[in-house]
Amino acid sequence: MGFGMSRTGPQQPQQQLPPDLSIAQPPPVAGKRAMNGASMSPNPATIAAGHLVNLSFNVPFNSNLPGPDKDDILYSSTGAFQKWIHPDGAAADETPNHALPIHTRNVENLRSLCKQMSEGSGERLHATVTSSKPKPVPGMQRGPLTALVTNVCISGEAEVVHKMRAKVLNETPITLRRETIDIDREIVFPKGQDGARADILNHMDDVADKTKADIFLLESKSRRKDSESASFNGAIEKSMDKRLQIHVYSDMESCENAKTRLLIMIDQILQRQVDTIRLELSLHTLISGRHRRNVKLIESATGTAIYFPPMFPTVFGYVPPGSIPLRGRDEIIITGENMDMILQAKKRLHELVMLTKTFVKDVQITTSKVDYILLERLDKIRKIIEANGSYVLLPPLGNHSGVLRVQATDILNVERTVREIMGLAGQFYSASWWVTHPDPSQRQPTPSDIRAMLPDICINSGAEITFEKLNFHINGSDDAVKAAMSIINTLPFVKKAQSTLRVKVELANEHKEFVSGKKNGKINKIMSQSNVQIVFDGFNEYNFYIDVRGAQYEATKNGLDLVELEMPASISFHVPDQYHKRIIGIGGQHIQRIMKKYSVFVKFSNAMDRGGIGKDDDDIKVDNVICRTPARNADNLELVKQEIMDMVEKVDAEFVSEHIPVDRLYHRELVARMSEIEELEKKWNCKVTFPGTEQASDMITVSGPEYQVPLAVDEFLGMVPETHEIEFPATEELSVLLRSDEFMKERVQKLKDQYVVEAAVLEPKQERQGDREVVIERLTLSYTRNNAGGLKDAIDFLLLPFLSKGLAVDDVKGAIPRPKSDSFEDNMPYFESKLLQRAEPPVSDSPTRASFVAEEGSSRSIFDKLRKPSSMASFSSFIDRRRKNGNNSPGSLFMHASNNASKASLVSMESRDSGYRNPWNDSGVDLEHDAPNGGLATGGSHHSLHGNGWGSFSTTASRPNTSSNSLSGVFGDSANNKFPFGVNGNGSSSSLNTPMIPGLGMVHSGSANGMTNGSTPLSVGATPGDATPRYDAKARDADSGKGELANGDVPPTSALTGTSMATTTASPAPIEPASAPPPTAEIPSVAKASTSSGYPAPIAPPQ
Repeated sequence: MGFGMSRTGPQQPQQQLPPDLSIAQPPPVAGKRAMNGASMSPNPATIAAGHLVNLSFNVPFNSNLPGPDKDDILYSSTGAFQKWIHPDGAAADETPNHALPIHTRNVENLRSLCKQMSEGSGERLHATVTSSKPKPVPGMQRGPLTALVTNVCISGEAEVVHKMRAKVLNETPITLRRETIDIDREIVFPKGQDGARADILNHMDDVADKTKADIFLLESKSRRKDSESASFNGAIEKSMDKRLQIHVYSDMESCENAKTRLLIMIDQILQRQVDTIRLELSLHTLISGRHRRNVKLIESATGTAIYFPPMFPTVFGYVPPGSIPLRGRDEIIITGENMDMILQAKKRLHELVMLTKTFVKDVQITTSKVDYILLERLDKIRKIIEANGSYVLLPPLGNHSGVLRVQATDILNVERTVREIMGLAGQFYSASWWVTHPDPSQRQPTPSDIRAMLPDICINSGAEITFEKLNFHINGSDDAVKAAMSIINTLPFVKKAQSTLRVKVELANEHKEFVSGKKNGKINKIMSQSNVQIVFDGFNEYNFYIDVRGAQYEATKNGLDLVELEMPASISFHVPDQYHKRIIGIGGQHIQRIMKKYSVFVKFSNAMDRGGIGKDDDDIKVDNVICRTPARNADNLELVKQEIMDMVEKVDAEFVSEHIPVDRLYHRELVARMSEIEELEKKWNCKVTFPGTEQASDMITVSGPEYQVPLAVDEFLGMVPETHEIEFPATEELSVLLRSDEFMKERVQKLKDQYVVEAAVLEPKQERQGDREVVIERLTLSYTRNNAGGLKDAIDFLLLPFLSKGLAVDDVKGAIPRPKSDSFEDNMPYFESKLLQRAEPPVSDSPTRASFVAEEGSSRSIFDKLRKPSSMASFSSFIDRRRKNGNNSPGSLFMHASNNASKASLVSMESRDSGYRNPWNDSGVDLEHDAPNGGLATGGSHHSLHGNGWGSFSTTASRPNTSSNSLSGVFGDSANNKFPFGVNGNGSSSSLNTPMIPGLGMVHSGSANGMTNGSTPLSVGATPGDATPRYDAKARDADSGKGELANGDVPPTSALTGTSMATTTASPAPIEPASAPPPTAEIPSVAKASTSSGYPAPIAPPQ
């Protein structure tokens, strides 16, 4: 928990331990250098052996994670149903999520682990577990208090206690989460066959058995019971998504592991080949480039899909008992149409590795904060890594190591990454409360009192507390530490005693002058006002500590609040360089006027400051204007931004992001058309970002100036084809009308001209309804996604003549219902009433704490409001409205925070609701994008910097080996196939010689051409050798979003970076598998696939 000045170097040895008094005296304030003493820091390193402490910490179970809806489950892996569904007696609506059998069992396991530790230590250790719901703390703003919090309190010798804490965190499934994969109904339930394909279910069982994940196959959104209440933006989008969903529940590692396996199974069913290549893990993000750009280019050029393993495999120690690793921690899996493509992709990855030059830097970070960053800010670190194309080696959880190693392809990116991570450390505080002279009239707490008191403080505040000899040491997020101190202040033995309090806040070095003011004026004023002492203490080359010390709680609290109000609140945004001169004005008079008017400091940085011209087109979009002001004045930041943006042309207006859901398998088609997408990006000055392949996300992000994004999205959606089928029972008269020339001319042609929707009449089919045969007529409508808003009107127009001839509206299958309610329905969730019909709440069902959801603007798509293509005229009024609301702009992000900016610094805001972007640094370096090939820069300028504490590994140094035989292409032998699902060559044996798991009959080399006839042999199973793709909140949020929305509706999701799926063919036509399946009639039934070795022909992906 080290929150003494965790100084590195020579100062360390001079830490002396105090004599073992009954009350450890706090260090004298004046002698601040001697202060690094043990009484301050509850680190195992600095607490004497045999020193008794009580440590209380919350175990971050994700106990609010709900299971799937009982009625939607089509299949579940062994034991999963019992774990994730409330038992029969319980009313599902009223029983809280934490009462699910899986969550109660986790808490029971924790209790038995603690009991076992206490009994096994022979009285040296005492561990208790407490579970309860937190109560609101007066004056503290906290999130919803519905979740159950579980706390562990351990008493014993300091060193043993810290080891036990690490053991508890590493042996409990604290990273429990849900991952979602969408899968086409035709893949699981082939047409012409009763029931699901046995081999797919067997494979899901097998994956579940090896990874110990719980896997469910759920009904598609359109068929679920809740999809009936049609509000315009609710049911339409839902009824469109016909795909089934696979939900995988487990800890982070196993979840990613199982998810990747299932994605590869889908690829193999779609006739793709599989192979693997091993590359040093720390190079994965470096060769991927910023926002995965390099990998998407490889996927685009070779038509492959590249699945990377998880980024942080060693951070969490928990492994489900009995699970088998399915892939090496550094193993990249590649699937492609054929082996040549895969070899090409491997070759290109290999070339990237050979070109990559790495710079490495080790940085100190406050030891007590490492675990908080791992538990609460891991998604943030993942975003930082993706944005900078760098890699961070994190210490394992509970390890008490304060060193991070950062590596990237150039020094600039290393620096950016380190600064952003150091900014995260500032969101956590540490505090101490020494009771120096206890109140003689009060009884001192007994060990059992302490064990009851500490969990109570921890559960209600969320902080972690060490208590020894009447001294409290508190660590946690800013709000948690303040809440804990306000609770401690109410304890009877503390209230009237004399105490010394101290709070440490971490801040970036460049803000030192800003906070202290001229000649320390601001700080001196605070010290005289609130009777505290404030000391600035250096920590490392990036951060320093502000140490606030006082003798009374009220004074210290007051002093801390005043310091927080002086801390910098900042906002950064992008203004193209050509406007800077105009905004600054002659001799700076223009910008000076704005700065005086609002008391805000504004700084511009141009391409030169940011690391040289010609870095990358991407750097054009970097935030290059920073406005900074003390947090008490934060409300003015938005006004300054507005005034500056008013001087910028509309074309270059504020940058916003919009997320578009597109079936993830169609991403491969889009990535293949990369050249068209690049032209579109240039035309609208926007950027199209695809998610990472292993995220299995549907969400594509388009970002750019707010007036251009809607136009770019519209053109982009014009590349996405959609189809919609309608069926209705027909009489003789209707059938004749349907095939008449008049209908073709009057309706079908007009439909195409007016609605940009093409209609095709399919063959009629016979169906029994009751006791009579009915002829069912079928029509297929094809359109591109940007015209989806007019689909409802197009169907109405098309069916008009039939309705006049006696067809009942209710008989039409596939017609879109009109929204039932008026425009107020969206507000109904706020009025809890049985009379009012509930609208679908506009929330994405994120399985973990929505840690950084507000990061980029995530409003619904602008297109859900544009009903018909013809109504494009309303764009301008839209855009004005959009601008006023600003609901999508990074500017308004700021407003989420600035509403309570007067209460605390904006740095702490990020930890409060995490909607705020990092305070920007003075370095003028901004932290966005980089060199054309991900910064594989070579050249003298970089080498000249080596003396600067930087290790540089030049190209000639030892290279991680790519496995050579995987580059050689020996693809015959299917007996050692590691991905034994799919056609013969479907999984290459080259780099893998693990034994195969018994599947559904082997394929011999002779049957390689069996792909062309109906009986494609496949085999199921998967084998040892795996280390899990990592969980990504973004992907998860996006997956759990609304899926494929035909009317262009985008549900709120967290922002997505990353990039697209791999491609298949370069044409926009619907994907066909490598060999087309024969007519349905010939497909042999596979209900008994487990006995026959034949498989049904591969199923074509959704058209």
